Parts: sequence; structure tokens; C-alpha cells
Amino acid sequence: MGATVDRLRPELFDKEILDFSIDSRTIEPGELFFALSQPDYERAGFNGKFADAHNFIASAFERGAVAAVARQTRVAADKELEALNDRLLLVDDAIAALQTLARQVYERWSRPVVGITGSAGKTTTKELTAHVLARAGHRVLKSERNYNNGLGLPLSVLQMISRGRRPENFDLAVLEMGMSSPTHEIRRLVQMTPPDVGVELMVAPVHLEHLGTIENVAAMKAELIEGLKPGGTAVLNADDELVMEMKSKTDGPVLTFGLQHEADVMAKEIDTSRFGSIRFRLQTPAGEAAAELPMTGGHNLMNALAASAVATALKIKPELIADALRSVKPPRMRGEVLEFAGGFTVVDDSYNSNPRSLLSMVRTVAEARERVKRRIVIAGEMLELGRDAPAMHRETGREIARLGIDVLWGVRGLAKEFIAGAGEHDLSNTRFFESSEEAAVAALKEVGDGDLVLVKGSRSVETDKIVSALREKFPLLGVNR
Repeated sequence: MGATVDRLRPELFDKEILDFSIDSRTIEPGELFFALSQPDYERAGFNGKFADAHNFIASAFERGAVAAVARQTRVAADKELEALNDRLLLVDDAIAALQTLARQVYERWSRPVVGITGSAGKTTTKELTAHVLARAGHRVLKSERNYNNGLGLPLSVLQMISRGRRPENFDLAVLEMGMSSPTHEIRRLVQMTPPDVGVELMVAPVHLEHLGTIENVAAMKAELIEGLKPGGTAVLNADDELVMEMKSKTDGPVLTFGLQHEADVMAKEIDTSRFGSIRFRLQTPAGEAAAELPMTGGHNLMNALAASAVATALKIKPELIADALRSVKPPRMRGEVLEFAGGFTVVDDSYNSNPRSLLSMVRTVAEARERVKRRIVIAGEMLELGRDAPAMHRETGREIARLGIDVLWGVRGLAKEFIAGAGEHDLSNTRFFESSEEAAVAALKEVGDGDLVLVKGSRSVETDKIVSALREKFPLLGVNR
């Protein structure tokens, strides 16, 4: 990374770096601050305009940063930064420096990596996989939150050497690998941490605003399989044709998972009679076991099968996998089932949305029978779907109506097309709201005993505000205030 160190204060070399940060607002004492700027973002393939973090180096020092990594040409042109030069590590590119450091940590550690990608379900599958592997006795490093890009992945790897941790404390890593543009993001990620096991969850029409076609999405996702270590295992969704075409990208072993098509890892004898739980028989090449997943939705069952396939690739017995699945908890805002004392239930799936994942959750709600009077779907606008986005929203609205939902609310922008599509299929109990705040006010008056409510939308629509409003006004079942 070409760091210049000759002007640093000698005492800095005696200080321990406790952690690494790219956000001056959250800096804590002892952290190393990476000051990112527009040229770094552009060279790393990020879309958009970004703030120049060199403007915040002084405030990072005020908050206790031990030093900062800064772009040499930027510092040379700024007298105020020059005055801080004895605490700056000068480099050509701060993002490249961050990634190089993570790569060096990975190379010295050099233990197995599980890489997970897909148009939806990455974070849930990462959490499920890490949970199963940990319950089987592995010491697991996993991606922080949904850190899955050229910044998040290196920051996750650097957790191995943060806050007193050491690389030898971890047996393997489970890392999300995402992309949103045609700039070969996943290729760069696998160059930092080449996977021993690569998971392809699904290819769906997301990020079409930047990628154009679903075939382009598939090509970018396939970079994970192309970047596997020699002999690495590809874990592929047998129910997704575009994923299965990725078999041609590897000469190593392939392990498949699925529900609709024959696969190596499958769920048989599926029982969804109890809302919020899926009972099934887990079938793997190593044998079968009775299993239960305390989550809801066919897509979450597929995520669990993907995690089971990873565990199978790592020689974990099906009985241990099934036992681990019984104790998983859904990540927040990703299918979390909330039972309220007022007699209604909310499925909080508000973290993100696309047509496939939305309809999967709607089907789950539509099939619920026990103590359900009304099935209500509050669906936020789905973003980054490209030029066909209005038609996709309208068709999704039609399908929601076909599934027998009682009430449909659309939130923001193209969610109007949900309402229009549902109306074409004679669902008249619909409303449209310009914002999640407006929908939250209405929900407080509308929701009552016997209602089963699904809340879902793309992240920036902030449909989680609807769930938060309900939680603030109404107590959860069994929770005293």
C-alpha cells in the first residue's frame, strides 16, 4: 500500500491499534481511521458521490484515533492536514490500503473461508451458517452485520486482530460477498479472501438499474464460483436455473440444495402448520435427521438448506446440523415474528425486498390459518429493478391479490403499482401511503386482534418505522413494560 512512515511520531510505534474504522463519527480511542475519498471510491468501483473523509481527520483525532490512513496527494495540498502529518500514514489509495491489510491478515491466518452471495438471503444464510458451524464446535469469524462489499469485507476480516482478538482464535470464516454494479466487485472480494466453499443462493432481478439484465446479474454473481480455491466446493441452488449454470465455472466438487428439484441437500415431509416454525426431514448425502427451523417462509427454509449444505461440505453430521437449526434466531428485520399482547402478529421482514422474496413471504402469510382473521400486507417500494420496475410492481400486486390476502397497503413511489395490480384482480381493500411514517400512523389505528401483518420493503423506504411504531404503542406478548 506504499505507506510513508518517516515523519511519524516515534511514540506512535509503541501504541496498540485496538480497532479499525472508516467512520469518524463512531471512532473510539485507540482506533486507526481510514480517510476515504472520491478517487478511492471510484478506483474501487463504487457508484455515487461520497464525502471526503480527510475533512474529518481532525475530529477523529479528537475522539481518540491513534492515527489515520490518508491519501498522500490530498494531504500535500492541505496545510491543516500537513500540520497533522506526524500522525498520518500516507498512501496512494486508502481503500486499497484497507484491502491490502485485510489480505495480509487472511494470508497469515490461511484457514477455510465460506463465501456467500445471492440476490437475496445473504445475511440470513450467513447467520444460519455461522450458527450451525459454531454449534458443531468451530470457532467462527463472520461478517459484521451485512458488511459484504469492498469496505465491509476487509473490516470483517480485520476483526481477527481487533479488541484483543488473534487470528489463531478462529477456525474458519463465513463472509458475505455482495455486488450492485458491473465493476467486478465479487472478483475483487474473492481475491482478498479466496473461498474454500462458495454458496450461490439465487439470481433475481435486483440492481438492474446498474446491471441491465438478469443475465448480467448472474455473470457478476458467478465470480464467486470462478474465484474458489483450487478444489473448493461450490454450493448451488438446484431450484434456480441461472445458478445451476454456474456448475460450468468450476472443476471442483459441487453440492446442491433445493426444494423443487432433486438435490444433494433437501427438506422432505415439510410441516408448516405452526406459524413461525417449519418442521421437516433434513436429507443429506451423509444421511437424514428430523429438523425444525424456528423461522417462517419458504425462502428461509432454502437459506437453512444452504447452511446445511455448507455444513455437509465441512463433514458435519446431519444430526448435528438439525440440532443446531432448532436453536437459531432470525436476524432482526428479516422474517422476525412478533407476537403482540393485543392478539395480533407482525412479521418484520423490513430489511429489504424484491419480487421473489416479497411473494415468498406473502405466500407464507396467505397459508396461515390458526387464529388468523385478516392477512395484511404492508409492502414498500422495491428499488433498483431497472426500466421494468413499474411492470414488476404491478404484476407483484396482482399475485398478492391472487394469493388471497385480505388487505394490501403500498408505501412510497412505485408501490402505487402494487395497488393498481391488486385492483385488477378484485382486491379492493387497499391503500397507498407516500411514506412509512404515514403508514405507521394508520397502522396504529388499523391493526387489531386476529390480524397477521407482513411488513416488507426496500431498505431506504424504512418500513421498519411501521414495526417500531407498533412496538412503541403495543406490548409484546409476555413482555412487561
